[in-house]
Amino acid sequence: MKTIRLKPGKERSLQRQHPWVFDGAIARGGADAGETVRVESHEGAFLAWGAFSPTSRIRVRAWSFDEAQRIDAAFLRGRLARAIALRSCLGIDSNGLRLVHGESDGLPGLIVDRYGDTLVAQFTACGVERWKDAIADGLLALTGCERLYERSDTSSRKLDGLPEATGWLRGGGATAFELVEHGWRLGLDIALGHKTGYYLDQRDSRQVCFEYTRRLGFAQVLNCFSYTGGFTVAALAGGAGHVTSIDSSGPALEQAAANVALNGFEASRATFLDADVNASLRQFLSEGRPFDAIVLDPPKLAPTAAHAERAARAYKDLNRLAFKLLQPGGVLFTFSCSGGIGVELFHKIVASAGLDAGVDGAILQRLGGASDHPMTLTFPEGEYLKGLVVMKAAG
Repeated sequence: MKTIRLKPGKERSLQRQHPWVFDGAIARGGADAGETVRVESHEGAFLAWGAFSPTSRIRVRAWSFDEAQRIDAAFLRGRLARAIALRSCLGIDSNGLRLVHGESDGLPGLIVDRYGDTLVAQFTACGVERWKDAIADGLLALTGCERLYERSDTSSRKLDGLPEATGWLRGGGATAFELVEHGWRLGLDIALGHKTGYYLDQRDSRQVCFEYTRRLGFAQVLNCFSYTGGFTVAALAGGAGHVTSIDSSGPALEQAAANVALNGFEASRATFLDADVNASLRQFLSEGRPFDAIVLDPPKLAPTAAHAERAARAYKDLNRLAFKLLQPGGVLFTFSCSGGIGVELFHKIVASAGLDAGVDGAILQRLGGASDHPMTLTFPEGEYLKGLVVMKAAG
């Protein structure tokens, strides 16, 4: 077993069982991509077993902090079983859910979602890539599923020096699927959709949007970065009079329109705009067109803290425009899925946007990823998705 020796004082994060070792913390040692290494302090004390990545800034991702642990197929299957067992007790009302959430489930770099009888996996780091076959076999055995599709096409995979990889790992067949959540039907394609096919992490937030719409009776709702219309369907199900959905992807908007029809809503209650969100918000302002509720769910603008400053300006401008467009007493559902934007910073950005817009507001609720996307006590980076429900002050 190859050994990685850390620089003096760099052992503290591993002693707190944080799973990452950055390149700058390593004094000496190396290994092949994905190879299991023993990580030691500068004095030679055992710290962790981890997977080595020769090219990533995250040079080692910890598998275990138990010196007696053997990292093999049985270990991985045990971690998979533990992750799947956790989801079984959550009572999720959907045929789509996340089974494995990377570091939060002790399987760094692995994402696995289940859509009915089909699994979709992302292998985003060298360690899980090296064990891909064993992981695939373990997943099928533990879930009883017969099909496993790979969606290893994320930018983070490139940081580990890995090429994109997509396609069937086990089984085959059609990739179109109908997701059912909260009684709504949402069509998707696991081969073409974002992430593993859909944004399962926003399941609970879509339900929140539905509840506020049902209680407050929004007449006009604006869904920005609408993708295939999950929030659009939620608002319509809650009784919204009309929902305008904006996205820069024509195919996504076509699926959104299909999802509106799939749920039996009249086509006249929904408008779909293939357009830039910023430009559209400014146009609505110039037209004096207000809304009772606005959903802002932009793509990841700050993948790391190094991108936070530029992303903060973009988030602030979006929220400023949204506040200006809201009716007094209107509600803003605003989100950030950027890992480089923490909860406190996001709150400050939204507050600053309100100040620039000349409005105040009450934070009615804080939102995060659905329960099958957990974060752990030792890995706060798992809290990538954060949201606020803000009611604009009435004058």
